[in-house]
Amino acid sequence: MLIHAFAALALLSSAADGQPAAPPPAPAAPGPAVVSLWPQGAPGAERRSQEPEVVRDTYVSNVHSPSLTVFQADPSHANGAAVIVVPGGGHRMLVFVNEGMGPAKALNRYGVTAFVLKYRLARDPGSTYTIEGDAAADLRRAVRWVRAHAADYAVDPNRIGVMGFSAGGELVSLVADNPAPPQPRVADAIDAVSARPDFQVLVYPGPLGVPAQAAAGAPPAFITAGSLDQCCATPAMTLYSQLRAAGVSAELHLFADTDHAFNLGTRSERVSILHWPDRLADWLGDGGWLRQRPVAAPSPPRR
Repeated sequence: MLIHAFAALALLSSAADGQPAAPPPAPAAPGPAVVSLWPQGAPGAERRSQEPEVVRDTYVSNVHSPSLTVFQADPSHANGAAVIVVPGGGHRMLVFVNEGMGPAKALNRYGVTAFVLKYRLARDPGSTYTIEGDAAADLRRAVRWVRAHAADYAVDPNRIGVMGFSAGGELVSLVADNPAPPQPRVADAIDAVSARPDFQVLVYPGPLGVPAQAAAGAPPAFITAGSLDQCCATPAMTLYSQLRAAGVSAELHLFADTDHAFNLGTRSERVSILHWPDRLADWLGDGGWLRQRPVAAPSPPRR
């Protein structure tokens, strides 16, 4: 009762002063959900799993608890496809906004539900992680997690892709284009689910993940890079050639007079770069990944 009385007095006082009472502040809009890939701690990182991440401007580092940030497509045009977005950052940090959240929101516009991966960083100062071991394991776990929880997000478990930028592209190729490592010890039900993505998108991918010979069972690929990129133009072309030789459907876009890290085109005045995500949407459409159809039952386990 006392609280109500004070509220009434405040309203009367405002009216007496000739000023309308200020409305209560609107509640903050909820942010995207974040899910931990290993709630009990990632293998080998259990002791550091409670350390806070370090956020500087739009970059994230000190990742010890790999996670997915969920960006669900609007139900009015969601089509059942899903993409795990893997930001770059040289394995020292994650370019989380420009190569994570931005692409996720762009994919939402095409009806695709996106999951942005935070993975362990092998080149973060003091890190004991490896790229081929821990970081790649985080992406495999992410694919397994999304496939295992597909029904929760109205996602087709047979239309789950991975999209990596720069260092994230290296992880995509390590997981999608190389032979699968021995099946890990099954610690939970998610470990028994397939970690092989159904399609892959590599945006100026680094050289590390390019295999000596692409696996014949690699998923269809969309690859793009800039012709002036000293780091990543050659890996993009090499991977395309390997996939083509292996009989894997692949599409390559190499943009003239363009260097590294063009993100979604916001760092370039070139019309071709501003519109490169449309080429990705064309490829996704041509491949049938955006086709509205009933969510399928999970496919049998694959290696």
